[in-house]
Amino acid sequence: MRIAFVSANREQLPDPVVPLGLLCVMANTPAGHDTVLWDLCFERQPVDALRERIEAWRPELLAIGLRNVQNSDYTNIEDNLRYYGQLVDQARRAGVPVVLGGAGFSVMPREILARLQAQYGVSGEGEAAFPALLEALERGGEGLELIPNLHHLVQGQVVSNPAPATLLDLDTLRPATRRDVDPRYYQRVGIESLQTKRGCPLGCEYCTYPLIEGRRHRLRDPVRVVDELEAALADQSGIDHFFFVDSVFTLPARHAAAVCRELIARKIQLQWTCYANPIGFDRELAALMKAAGCVGMEVGTDSGSDTILKRQRKGFTVADVHRMHSICQDVGLLDCHTFVLGTTGETLDHVRETLDFLDQLEPFAAILMMWMEDLEALDPALSQQRRAFRDAVRDLLVQRCATRPRWIAPQLRIAYDPRIFRILRKKGFTGPLWQYIHLNG
Repeated sequence: MRIAFVSANREQLPDPVVPLGLLCVMANTPAGHDTVLWDLCFERQPVDALRERIEAWRPELLAIGLRNVQNSDYTNIEDNLRYYGQLVDQARRAGVPVVLGGAGFSVMPREILARLQAQYGVSGEGEAAFPALLEALERGGEGLELIPNLHHLVQGQVVSNPAPATLLDLDTLRPATRRDVDPRYYQRVGIESLQTKRGCPLGCEYCTYPLIEGRRHRLRDPVRVVDELEAALADQSGIDHFFFVDSVFTLPARHAAAVCRELIARKIQLQWTCYANPIGFDRELAALMKAAGCVGMEVGTDSGSDTILKRQRKGFTVADVHRMHSICQDVGLLDCHTFVLGTTGETLDHVRETLDFLDQLEPFAAILMMWMEDLEALDPALSQQRRAFRDAVRDLLVQRCATRPRWIAPQLRIAYDPRIFRILRKKGFTGPLWQYIHLNG
């Protein structure tokens, strides 16, 4: 079967991101199929580009990866779904069936499939479900009902199969390769994405990671992780930084430490960053990360109010965040804390408490986002209902950020400007750009 894998993500702020999830599914598609990767990230007219490629190559199946419903700055969620719908329409006009997948699709698969009217969708992991779908299609559709996490249309209605009884053993999968990746990712940014585990046992109220990857850690062999990194370095030039895209790299600490030791043993001379969490974070792990090349961490602190942290089931307190920051300062790791303001149950007083906490913490950098739920993309009335509160939060941010040069507010374009990003990249700065926010202006 001729299969075109389409990376639909167009987000380039602050940086374009290698489509790792789609690459993993491609790597585990059975031999015998004719496959190609079409990446629309850098296309000026992505819908037209897709139409032209369909006409030229005539695929028998289009597998479209939807990375995000929202942009990275929580804006234009309706525009994103409209754009995805235009891609599906191009396939429909050409008579090519479509399979949707990816993290964005997995957040609300039934709703998106119903909205876009694609024939099929796979939520969660696709490395096993997608090959099973291919087998079923080659048998004329026999066995579709047996494929876990498959969603498909039957007379215009969405039918969803149950989730699998067990999740995948990651060390049995073929690793993603970077041979077919558009070299502009590395030429423009130089950042590679790498995954050491899937799943997250934390209970954070709004987080979608457990929904997408499961609620328990499934750890990759550190040797295989570093093997994949070395293969990427062999396949692509221009990689000068890598980012661990695990929901939380530092949990469990013993596995993070094992990955660090493998990096040290292989003498990998690259700087890297990761997502981190105050739970279980200690000086020993911080020092080992530093020795392995880590330069900084993005910490999902979310709130500076213990009341809200408890409501969100974060599992840590503001005191834990202060302790983590102190360790980072002592060891020499940069810490960037992200905050999501205005989640369910928050008041303006809670938002003020978070901003006051941030003043006390004084991390290297902070990213402040106004909460917007994915379902607002499908419910304009819900979005309108929450707009007044977001406007009040916006006013607070505008006032506070004016005198805090290390605070980043993407929705307000505060320290989040594509012109600044381009200048920093041209000057040779590598890795996530929050590391250089102090150079802004």
